[in-house]
Amino acid sequence: METVAPTWLWITFVLIVIAALWIDFFVLKKQGAHEVGVREAINWSLVWVAASLAFNGLFWWAIRTTTGDQELANTKALEFLTGYLIEKSLAVDNIFVFLMIFTYFAVPPAYQKRVLMIGIIGAIVLRTIMILAGGWLLSQFHWILYIFGAFLILTGIKMWWAAGKEQDLEDNPALKLLRRIMPVSKNFDGEKFFTMENGKKIATPLLMVICLVGLTDVIFAVDSIPAIFAITMDPFIVLTSNVFAILGLRAMYFLLQAVASKFHLLTYGLAMILVFIGTKMMLIDIYKIPVVVSLGVVVTILVATMVISARTAPKVEADKPA
Repeated sequence: METVAPTWLWITFVLIVIAALWIDFFVLKKQGAHEVGVREAINWSLVWVAASLAFNGLFWWAIRTTTGDQELANTKALEFLTGYLIEKSLAVDNIFVFLMIFTYFAVPPAYQKRVLMIGIIGAIVLRTIMILAGGWLLSQFHWILYIFGAFLILTGIKMWWAAGKEQDLEDNPALKLLRRIMPVSKNFDGEKFFTMENGKKIATPLLMVICLVGLTDVIFAVDSIPAIFAITMDPFIVLTSNVFAILGLRAMYFLLQAVASKFHLLTYGLAMILVFIGTKMMLIDIYKIPVVVSLGVVVTILVATMVISARTAPKVEADKPA
């Protein structure tokens, strides 16, 4: 697999990721354990979106300057934007699972930030490995595209079928396995992953949450990685669009946590996007759907789903004074 991105842009991307993680782990650490409010979540979400769009602008300029081909630069920039939007959209379903995990374990809001920060690191490492492996497989075995496409269609259908149904984390096989592997304390011990109980060192519920978030990253990476390959085979675009979508995951979680009830139909929209992307991948040797069409379809589905969700969201009546 080849990329049109110059070497200096790869280096720039790596430096940006390192700087972003430094901000999360060192600068924000000074704030200590605290509950992230809606305003803070909105501000950080805007920062990450702006950074992603700015990087896409730099990418467009680099391709145009290096190759002298403005049409190619436009196409590659559209591929990045479409891939970023798809990965950002699929991350929403990931966040809803995070919310379910945090609610089940009653994780104090002040501790959720650290869990998400560690989860972001794991997601970046995991997806980088999966993208490199997936890219190599696709370069060697073109027919795997059809397997990816069929998988995305089936996943979309399954997501549609499961939308709106209550999920019971107690029946989760990963949770049952983790409980067999390690003894877990019933209480949190600050932000510690281990605590002393009856003279023995055992895990805290926070470590269990970290493990489940990591497993969730694995599951959703299997869905999202094939989706981006349907848009572009350029490894630079696949990797960067994924990573930039992940970098804003923490802020987006706290934002969606506050407005989750208003977008109750969003999962149906995500299911439709997966089916569309899977179909696009299945038809790639018959008819290659233009990137601008893919972008239009994804944006239309997301906007329509959010608007319909907002208009049909169940109203929460305030408690009337006695």
